[in-house]
Amino acid sequence: MRYSRMFIPTVKEVPADAEVTSHRLMIRAGLIRKVASGTYTYLPLGWRSLLKIIQIVREEMNRAGAQEILVPSMQPKELWDRTGRSTDYGPTMFRLEDRHGKWNVLGPTAEEVFTTLAAGEIKSYKQLPINLYQISPKFRDEFRPRFGPIRSCEFIMKDAYSFDATPETLEKSYRAMYDAYCRIFTRCGLEYVIVEAESGEMGGSGSHQFTVPCQSGEDTIVYTQDGSYAANLERAAVDPLPKQAASVILSEAKNLNSAESKEISPAEDVHTPNTGSIEAVCAFLKTQPEDMIKTLIYAAGDGAVAALVRGDHDLNQEKLTQALGGRHVELADELTIKKVTGAIVGFAGPMGIADKVSKMVIDHAVAAMAVGVTGANKTDYHTRNVVPGRDFPLEGQNVVVTDIRYAGEGDTYNGRKLLFKKGIEVGQVFKLGTKYSKKLGAKFLDEHGNEKPCIMGCYGIGINRILASAIELGNDDNGIIWPISIAPFEILVTCVNQDDEKVANVAENLYQQLLNDGLDVLLDDRPLRGGVKFKDADLIGIPIRVTVGAKSVAEGNVEIKLRSQSESRKVGIDRAPAKISELVNTLKEQLNA
Repeated sequence: MRYSRMFIPTVKEVPADAEVTSHRLMIRAGLIRKVASGTYTYLPLGWRSLLKIIQIVREEMNRAGAQEILVPSMQPKELWDRTGRSTDYGPTMFRLEDRHGKWNVLGPTAEEVFTTLAAGEIKSYKQLPINLYQISPKFRDEFRPRFGPIRSCEFIMKDAYSFDATPETLEKSYRAMYDAYCRIFTRCGLEYVIVEAESGEMGGSGSHQFTVPCQSGEDTIVYTQDGSYAANLERAAVDPLPKQAASVILSEAKNLNSAESKEISPAEDVHTPNTGSIEAVCAFLKTQPEDMIKTLIYAAGDGAVAALVRGDHDLNQEKLTQALGGRHVELADELTIKKVTGAIVGFAGPMGIADKVSKMVIDHAVAAMAVGVTGANKTDYHTRNVVPGRDFPLEGQNVVVTDIRYAGEGDTYNGRKLLFKKGIEVGQVFKLGTKYSKKLGAKFLDEHGNEKPCIMGCYGIGINRILASAIELGNDDNGIIWPISIAPFEILVTCVNQDDEKVANVAENLYQQLLNDGLDVLLDDRPLRGGVKFKDADLIGIPIRVTVGAKSVAEGNVEIKLRSQSESRKVGIDRAPAKISELVNTLKEQLNA
């Protein structure tokens, strides 16, 4: 391809709305252009890279035994109603009504459609296992699209779904996808870590997330220094805190000289007007967030669930969902909160409400507290000297004490200190089990003639995120540094003196020879100064640059430079094609080393 004929609109200015490096460079290097918030047009360079990523994904999925199909992005809302995910996704899912009054959704994923297909076609265990996949656009109505393609409203995703007869064969299908993902991300030149993850709206019993560590990532990786444990923030487990001694009293109680007391005073209501937040209560009572007990009320069908975490901790919605057996709940409205607690929002407490909720889920850290302050279930009142186990139950038919908070600084897992770093999720694998097959009728007859639901797995890869992650990892002050496997071109031949017929002929002949050798090459034949061409070359980041100039040609040479290195080397014109081919192969081999 000739640069003079390509649409590569590079720009010098840093876009004002681009928050991260990959977003800035993708715009400056002419890979993408914004259409609207969260939607982008991919220009020739960007699309060429995406196509290379897609090809790597397709090759490894086929190698692992998966079969490619294509299902519609617009799907009947009825299917999502049958699984309950129309409610679970809430406003994140695009919905539209057709001219006949039927509602459809733009799929953020495709479990429902794939499972419905399986329900109509799979009849016998002899047809199993089977793994089907597609590579197609997906849609999410993001509240705040940001970071360019990393969090956008429309994106390209590879999603695969396996159907098995037994848990043992599901494990084989899951492992085949896990291994394929390792090969995919390695071939794409990404440094990645694999962490335990929650299944979220997907549901299921097990999941692993493939994450690229980088400072601009929205996900948080939680890990131990020795590498024995790694999980994403939603999944990361923490050790229970040690039980506080009874002599650990609130700061105000200490002011009353009760710190030496072996017993804590009875619970006492305190008038705390207009203090509906943790910060306001702490300021009013001169206490600390870690001395507070937050009581959060969630709507659960016709009933309610109470969740308790310490005032300085954040409740982890995914952990709460798991503690409720996979049941998805949302924060209750004001009417429900008042019905359960008798107070307005901000004054809920755990005393006396165990019989008013279907489940009371208490975080380990709350159970470990000797004493705390919490809402009094009366508007404008809080209660101090509250003792877990004395003033509200820590056990009972509908009481659960477990880990429902996010890990934080100072926490441990199996006695090892937890560390934190940012990352971008590029793929995730799930064991779905029978959640979808039961609801949508994907069944088969086993060898004894018994009807059973298919056991499913789900496997997703964010194609656009691979592109952005590669740029986040590979860049410098001058532009992008591509892995050769997904670069728009492998080689850039830069003709410095385009108006010099001899130089132009050398560049043209070299370009044609490289094309004949099957290499992916771009010839910069624009009638521009060398400095401009070199700046553009660094910005778009083609891995191998071959410079053809008057001085080097007079010496019988061309200059070869790797984008990742500062020094160039001179190579004889006749030997250049072989040397360039060798470099291409070496760079590709290094990715798989």
